[in-house]
Amino acid sequence: MNQEFNRPSEQSLPPNPTPPKRNNTWIYITIIALLLISNIVLFFNRSKVVEQKEDAEIQFASSDSSRRAVETEYNAALVRLDELVSKNAQMDSMLNDRDSEVAKLKKQIDAIVRDKNASSADLGRAKRLIATLNSKVRTYEERIAELEQENTELTESNVSLARERDTAVSQSTALAQKVKLGAVLHASNIRMTPIDLRRGGRKIKETEKASKVDVLRINFDIDENRIAESGSKEIFLRISGPDGNVLSNAAYGSGVTTAADGQSLNYTLLKQIELLKNQPVRDVIVDWNQESDYKRGAYNIQLFHEGYKIGEGRVFLK
Repeated sequence: MNQEFNRPSEQSLPPNPTPPKRNNTWIYITIIALLLISNIVLFFNRSKVVEQKEDAEIQFASSDSSRRAVETEYNAALVRLDELVSKNAQMDSMLNDRDSEVAKLKKQIDAIVRDKNASSADLGRAKRLIATLNSKVRTYEERIAELEQENTELTESNVSLARERDTAVSQSTALAQKVKLGAVLHASNIRMTPIDLRRGGRKIKETEKASKVDVLRINFDIDENRIAESGSKEIFLRISGPDGNVLSNAAYGSGVTTAADGQSLNYTLLKQIELLKNQPVRDVIVDWNQESDYKRGAYNIQLFHEGYKIGEGRVFLK
């Protein structure tokens, strides 16, 4: 056979088929979906992280606020303790004693308050400890109030006793003064007689002439006294001349004593008498001898006992 007859001609061969085009749409959709899902997951994860962070910040803020509230409450309790110490010095040693219950409570509370990471449970325990501390403070305050009340009552009682004492002293002083005044003697029947001594004093003659007077004789009685005790009593005689001056001569016993008002009192003569309680002393005689001549005019005599004037008299010389 003819080989050319058997070879198919190029024109009669079927054409080669074109390969089909690949469809990538689902791939893109799938990738987009995955990315979308991934973004959604990331978004929710981020939101959760943010939420957790916010919750943590809220919890921290709440915890810090609680800690500060506990610290404020604790500081208030410390202020009350300081007030107790200022009110009562004895509280200082008791409250600051390391072995005291208050010191132990303060130590425990301090440890919690200073811990910035203290848990809610710790802060709750601190609040209970502060409540116990405040309870003890109230007990001390009540005791101090009782002591202050007792002190006030004692002060009032002392004031009352002092008043009673002063009243008693005043009454006693007044009574003593009355007794003292009651014991002051009283003179009566006072007479001052000018005497002319003759024949060397063997003859006595009363006279009114100043030029003839040698002696002024004072006579007086001491009345009965129911208060004055028996014994020797001093009677001071004060004679003043017409010029108002006190007759005085230290050689004859003149001197100075003290009057009841505290003033100095010049006296002419001092006479000691013996007194018996409830009995008068009659006709006491005291003579005043004067070296110089007597002047005409009035002569006054005053008698004193215990600084008080107890009688007086007068005589006139021509």
